[in-house]
Amino acid sequence: MLIKRTASIRSSEITPEDIYLNRRTFIGKSIGVAALLNTGVLSSFSAIAGRPYEIDPDIPTYRGPGWLEKTLDNLQAGPFRTDEELTPYLDVIRYNNFYEFGSDKQDPAKNAQAFKTDPWSVEIAGEALKTGVFHLEDILKPHALEERIYRLRCVEAWSMVVPWVGFSMGELLKRFEPTSKAKYVEFTTLVDKEQMSGQASAFSTIDWPYVEGLRMDEAMHPLSIFAVGLYGRAMPPQNGAPLRIVIPWKYGFKSIKSIVKIRFTEQAPVNTWQQIAPREYGFYANVNPAVDHPRWSQKLERRLPSTLFDRNTMQTLPFNGYAEQVAQLYSGMDLTKWF
Repeated sequence: MLIKRTASIRSSEITPEDIYLNRRTFIGKSIGVAALLNTGVLSSFSAIAGRPYEIDPDIPTYRGPGWLEKTLDNLQAGPFRTDEELTPYLDVIRYNNFYEFGSDKQDPAKNAQAFKTDPWSVEIAGEALKTGVFHLEDILKPHALEERIYRLRCVEAWSMVVPWVGFSMGELLKRFEPTSKAKYVEFTTLVDKEQMSGQASAFSTIDWPYVEGLRMDEAMHPLSIFAVGLYGRAMPPQNGAPLRIVIPWKYGFKSIKSIVKIRFTEQAPVNTWQQIAPREYGFYANVNPAVDHPRWSQKLERRLPSTLFDRNTMQTLPFNGYAEQVAQLYSGMDLTKWF
């Protein structure tokens, strides 16, 4: 399949590692981020993301488990990039939806620092010839890691541009030899109430574990990746360590984190948000500005960092700007119905 490659990020636009890994140096050298740490962020249209917030400067940065950091030394430049400005590292690691660690945007960064991701294993199940439980090291071993700079659009109408580190989802799934009955692939997040305070909360409305799914052709698409890091470093726990997926043309909740099970199925799995609120969240979750969420518009998005005085809003693009690559997957479908 011929995929058009977008322009690369210029090296001058990428925050140097020694700056973004050190908070005091970062604050001293980056006026934009210094302003961010002392002002609020306000959405102009979403009730969920609409209240101002301040990033706590004392939340530690996270470098990830040592065994994985060594793997990230030999990164390749991935084939898919964007020339848009990167979201600052501190925003990416301190503004997250990861309800296993709490419902506030900064809860995951505060509550996930002791999360143990080594050792880690993933169960492969369902309609495939090779199934079983595999150590993460064995899953990663054959795959060269590469950097993919993708836009990320949340269903709450905020967005980021993130330099992910990962590898082709399709290449991994092929290794397990899915059968002709494998029409879908289901992903499941870890359940560990001792480590994941959000799962233990009496106020949680989620029936754990968190579950997501894709059609096989979506999972096999060249844009779909398993991610193990960002900004050239191992994945922070609040961002989905040690293994998550990234599907850039879908709303962010599809990109499930801390995966412990991959199951090939003949029937479409019921994903978590579809189960909780089927009127508001569908299985496909393709970014579609023509279909509003029942409680807010999807026509605009707020690109982080976005302060109280500079809301940095922009128009949302169909399929998050990846229509040229993925629109053919949904030919003939009514995307107002299959949302």
